[in-house]
Amino acid sequence: MADKHSHILEVRGNESLEMFKALASDARLSILTLLADGDKNINELGAALGIAQPTVTKHIQQLEQAGLVISEYMPGQQGMQKRCRLRHDRLIVSFEGLHGSDESVEEVSMPIGLYTLANPSGICGLANRTGIIGYLDQPQAFFDPNRGSAQILWMSAGFVEYVFPCTLPTSVEIQRLELMMEVCSEAPDFNPDWPSDITVWINGVEVGTWTCPGDFGGKRGLNNPDWWIEHMTQYGLLKIWSVDMGGTYVDGTQVSDVNIARAMVLPQQPVTVRVGVKPDAEHQGGMNLFGSGFGNYANDLVLRLHFASKRQAGVAASTAKERHT
Repeated sequence: MADKHSHILEVRGNESLEMFKALASDARLSILTLLADGDKNINELGAALGIAQPTVTKHIQQLEQAGLVISEYMPGQQGMQKRCRLRHDRLIVSFEGLHGSDESVEEVSMPIGLYTLANPSGICGLANRTGIIGYLDQPQAFFDPNRGSAQILWMSAGFVEYVFPCTLPTSVEIQRLELMMEVCSEAPDFNPDWPSDITVWINGVEVGTWTCPGDFGGKRGLNNPDWWIEHMTQYGLLKIWSVDMGGTYVDGTQVSDVNIARAMVLPQQPVTVRVGVKPDAEHQGGMNLFGSGFGNYANDLVLRLHFASKRQAGVAASTAKERHT
């Protein structure tokens, strides 16, 4: 198959008219749903939907033009066949800043093995695409020289901490921080009913907690290597922590009033991110953290800093104040 593309697409509400047109069809939405279960050719899609092959081909062409589907011709039992797959697993639509905003974004992707501090305990370990790193349930394995290649790590208690660079000039103002990760609880084997309170700290400031419902398995993670045992954790949930001027949110739901100023996110200053389960958490369910080579999403930890020049930020703030007076 072709190169693996990002599994997440973020667009603004005033962008990509072709994409919204492509989504405005029951048949095309059904095709996307079918492709979420795996690659399929035109005949397979037509049979599942009960529509003719030429009609399926037209729908696929529109989804391709919108950037939602990738197709490739491959040898089949009766000559060449066109196999189709999703280009993105998740689509995020933002309606923020649609009226002339000059906001820009700096993004850094961090391999999960490149933490600067770790404090795991209990059931714990880490692995890369070829095998377990160090020894199972030995916290010292988290300091193995091969940890940088880790694509999954797990612990029943504790935390890991990362330092992200921030090279933005002091002439800009950082307006929002987003932290994206695939994560779940950590149970023996797996257990979908195993809640865990997973907390994020930014620059040493606790910004918010999300309760994961469980540790997920029973269906193989899309990116897991062949050697990974079926009865172990397979995948997590993709979560986005967001800290802006109004507070902290997890997938759009506010979890605290800690804002970007209290989190001390500043240009030319590194951003420290800690993820873990507090010792006094109500739900002590541990955590699994997934890199690009495990789970369902081909992403490492991703930090996005949304920023604008101080002049533009001042104009936006004045406009917002006028609207509320």
